[in-house]
Amino acid sequence: MTTTLLFSVFIGIAILLVLVLYFKIQAFISLLIASISVGLIAGLDGMQIIQVIQNGMASTLGFVATVVGLGSILGAILEHSGGTKVIVSFMITKFGIKRAPTALAISGFIIAIPVFFDVAFIILIPVIYALQRKTKKSLLLYAIPLLAGLAATHAFIPPTPGPVAVADIIGAQLGWVILIGAITGIPTVLVCGLVFGKYIAKKIHIDAPELQEENIEENNLPNIGIVFSIILIPIILILANTTIQANDTIITVYGTVASVFNFIGHPFIALIIANLLAWYFLGIKMGYTKKKMLDISSKSLAPAGIIILLTGAGGVFKQILIDTGAGKVIAELMTNLGLPVIIFSFFAAAIVRIIQGSSTVAMITAAGLVSPLLSMHTFSSPQLACLVIAIASGASILSHVNDSGFWLVSQYLHLTEKQTFKSWTVMTTILALTGFITVLILYSFV
Repeated sequence: MTTTLLFSVFIGIAILLVLVLYFKIQAFISLLIASISVGLIAGLDGMQIIQVIQNGMASTLGFVATVVGLGSILGAILEHSGGTKVIVSFMITKFGIKRAPTALAISGFIIAIPVFFDVAFIILIPVIYALQRKTKKSLLLYAIPLLAGLAATHAFIPPTPGPVAVADIIGAQLGWVILIGAITGIPTVLVCGLVFGKYIAKKIHIDAPELQEENIEENNLPNIGIVFSIILIPIILILANTTIQANDTIITVYGTVASVFNFIGHPFIALIIANLLAWYFLGIKMGYTKKKMLDISSKSLAPAGIIILLTGAGGVFKQILIDTGAGKVIAELMTNLGLPVIIFSFFAAAIVRIIQGSSTVAMITAAGLVSPLLSMHTFSSPQLACLVIAIASGASILSHVNDSGFWLVSQYLHLTEKQTFKSWTVMTTILALTGFITVLILYSFV
């Protein structure tokens, strides 16, 4: 029976990869087919598998769908209002041209909290073009720090979809994930963004494309204080709630305050508050009509829908491993091998990422494999958060030709495939390894 269960997981993952890579079938359908295959080989009948699919989707999407949807709308409003450009302009003004790479790394780290990686990168491309034209240094000196900041936050810090989905699947609290993700992200961006960026810029000189006629309205941009406030308010509320709920003394002495923060510090309410503030201060007050704000919000949910369904399918994969007992078998095998869960988490995500390209699919698949293992040990809330970041680190490694991000960076920075490998691919690998080493150290102390 043990051999059959392990074989079912192996075949399920193989089917997933073949469907995604060879047949180019959407990952949502591929994950469901892989889950069904595991169930059939493991001995579940048809109706049992249907019930597992229903339970897996339901248990996952109740939380993830709400957070990802609210985060997508917030990011779209910030994008359309010009808030991202305001942050970068402010950071470069404060840091100066000589320290522009640092300003871009910090800007990317902040902007990627509410805005998707690819959207934020495309919006900020004109900024790094302008810097290169002014300084005549390699475009990579500015692009790599920006990409590092965007990529680290996109992988490590909710409410970006990847860490939200993984946190839900393995049962980690978002407040702790934000805290551990931020702590891990700082040295990671420093190493793969600033240190490596400076190094590779000396090796590869890239000029920005010739300046085209631009029609950019700079006279109707939001106030930097408002933009920062709207981004930070939900994060502060969530972290405050996590801190309060972890302190029994505060709960006992200040019960009412603790109850209030337990409500407004929940990701649902914190993101709703941020959305309402963004709708008014970055929308209505800046002259956007209510209809325009509705259009912006509605369009932002299209890409969110894909991520939500994909996450739900990941929940199904997790549930099928639990219900068939395959997850327990993997856990026992790991225990016999003496392989720590956090190391398995990283390598499981890394292998799937390298083979099929998508970091989101890698995160969700790895989370599904790790989740059944957690019942074998006792993990604190900070440790569960560390597991989320370990998975996110593995899922960020070695971006290459099967990853859309590889081609996005290549085309916008006008790099050859060889130059993209030497810059972007190496950067993502350094990001993954630095992130994992950092979170491994944190894991040993929490």
